[in-house]
This record gives sequence, C-alpha cells and structure tokens, in this order.
Amino acid sequence: MNNKKKTRQLVITAMLGAITIVLGLTPLGFIPLGFINITTMHIPVIIAAIVEGPLVGGIVGLLFGLSSMANAVLRPGPISFVFYNPLIAVVPRILIGLVSAYVYKALKNKDNALIRKFTMAIWIIVSAFLISLLYKNINGKKEAYQLILSVVFLLISLIMLYLTAKYKDNNFAIAISSFLGTMTNSILVLGLIYLLYAEKYVARLSIPVEAARSTIFGAIITNGIPEAILSIVLVSAVVKSLKRKR
Repeated sequence: MNNKKKTRQLVITAMLGAITIVLGLTPLGFIPLGFINITTMHIPVIIAAIVEGPLVGGIVGLLFGLSSMANAVLRPGPISFVFYNPLIAVVPRILIGLVSAYVYKALKNKDNALIRKFTMAIWIIVSAFLISLLYKNINGKKEAYQLILSVVFLLISLIMLYLTAKYKDNNFAIAISSFLGTMTNSILVLGLIYLLYAEKYVARLSIPVEAARSTIFGAIITNGIPEAILSIVLVSAVVKSLKRKR
C-alpha cells in the first residue's frame, strides 16, 4: 500500500470516525421524520466500508460501537444496560463495515441491463415509501422541519432514480451494500437483545413478557427498514459524489 493511499485511509477513518462519535454521543444521531425516528449512526460506517474497504469500515464500526457503550454510560436510560455488553454494542457495528465492504466488492463490477432495472426498482420503492411518509406527515400536521426533511430525502431519492435511468454507471452495489449493512446492525443488535435480555428489556419498557418477541423483532420492521431506506439514499448520494471527485 503506497503512502498516498495510507494517508487517505487515515484521513477518512479519522473524519468518519469523528462523525460517528458525534452522532453517537448527541441527539444528532437520530432524525425525526414525523411518525418514525430513525438513526443515522451506522451511515458513516457504510460509507467508509464502500469507499475504503473492510479494514477502514471495521475501524469506523468499532468507533461506532465504543460510542454506543459510552453513550449508555454517560446518558443512561431504561434500556441502556443492553449496550454495556460489547457483544451487543460493538460486534454488530464492526460487522456493518465488513458486510458492506465485501458485498460492495462482490457486486461493484456486475453492471448489466438486468441489474440496472433492479436498481431502478429499488429507487421506485424507496421513493414510494418516502411519498407515503410525506403524505402521512402532511395529514398529521407535523412540524415544518419534519416536512422539510421528508421532502429533502424524497428529492434525493428521485434524483438517484433519474441518474440510474439516464446513466449506465451502476449504483446497485451501493444500494445493496447499504441495505445489508443496515440490516446487519438491526438484526444482530435486536436478535442479541432478545437472546440475552428479552424479559429484562421489555420489563424496562413496561411491556408484558409474552410480547417480548413481537416487540423486539417488530422493531426490525418498524425501524430497521426505514433506516435501511435512509441509508440507501444518503450513502448513494455521498459515495457517488466522492467517486466523481476522484
């Protein structure tokens, strides 16, 4: 590895790692979109993994995990105890970087008409979801900033759909890497919470024990899928911008 590449990787690791820590230790890590609140803390990890590979992605993921543990200690809440365990707070976050990097590496050169159509289908689904969310926010008379955020993400999604349709350069690999990286985090974190702390977890939320499975795994759908969609939108926009500059 040449010195220029090492320097670039150090800079990107430091920059995205710092962003991850700030998101993890402040309310900036959560975006209120009206009917749902979703996290953005995994997004710098996925960007690092796609742009610089598994090592950098894993390191930024490690920083994400450590910031989660620190946040649980510094700002304890009813369910913060689950993030005292590095198996929940750290390991899934490292795996975000590894999964995203290797999926992107496997798919980045697979550019054909079928994949391009599949990519367009993904952006159509994402756009439809964001249109639905915007409609609900308007009918629910949400705050102006929530409406603005919904519109911004919708515009980004529509722009990515247009670029996919117009240009042959494929962003399918970015979209799938973002989706699977996000779901790695959601499934592993919530799955481990269920296996290790299910009863204690739902008790802290004042939820009946018999509803533990539906509550914990239901969060994969209610939070994991919207977070994956947001990840696809933001990661695609950032990575394609970085690649153009390069």
